[in-house]
Amino acid sequence: MSKEPSTNLESAMQMLIKTFHKYSGKEGDKYTLSRGELRELLTEELGNYLGNAQDKDAVEKVMNDLDSNNDGEVDFTEFIILMGALTVACNDFFNDDKSGKPEGSSDEKKE
Repeated sequence: MSKEPSTNLESAMQMLIKTFHKYSGKEGDKYTLSRGELRELLTEELGNYLGNAQDKDAVEKVMNDLDSNNDGEVDFTEFIILMGALTVACNDFFNDDKSGKPEGSSDEKKE
């Protein structure tokens, strides 16, 4: 990527791409994650959120859930589905405001 990101969201998108490719291709296809590569990514990059990423059965379940085309590998699209689902789960967990808006959102009524 030649263009530097100018917004937080652009930076986040570039980081997702870079992180995927940091782990993909160590074993086999450079555009997919094998089970071992997925385990390493989950452990190194999401260990604080996924405390059991070292658990072989947990990684196997994540792999089976993500591998929508049943090729034994996770491609970038399947990886982004995982990241989206985890982001939604984190938002739900950390969002204390039951209205669906993050706490401190600018359109809350001030009294």
